[in-house]
Amino acid sequence: MAVIGKTVGMKRTCVLLAIGLLAWCGCAHTYVMKLNNGAQVVSQEKPKFANGAYHYKDSAGKERSMPASRVREIEPASIAKDEQQTFKPTIHKKHHWYFLWIA
Repeated sequence: MAVIGKTVGMKRTCVLLAIGLLAWCGCAHTYVMKLNNGAQVVSQEKPKFANGAYHYKDSAGKERSMPASRVREIEPASIAKDEQQTFKPTIHKKHHWYFLWIA
């Protein structure tokens, strides 16, 4: 009977520990704000919207703000992906007249 009481207590402790770890990990996300000009700003916590601007803490822990008109998207850093440039212009090398005799 004493063994059963210990396992119930162990299960309860494990469940509480797991819930605590999940809650702690959930608060530790960094967020990425993608701006209209293609730049990305990383914040330690989720930016809060107030008075037409997003307020956040930067990597040094300083309070910063960004006007909402400059922010295109906010997402957790674990989800954010680097955007690939869809159009890459090709640079054509000029051929000079003195190369014509080689061809």
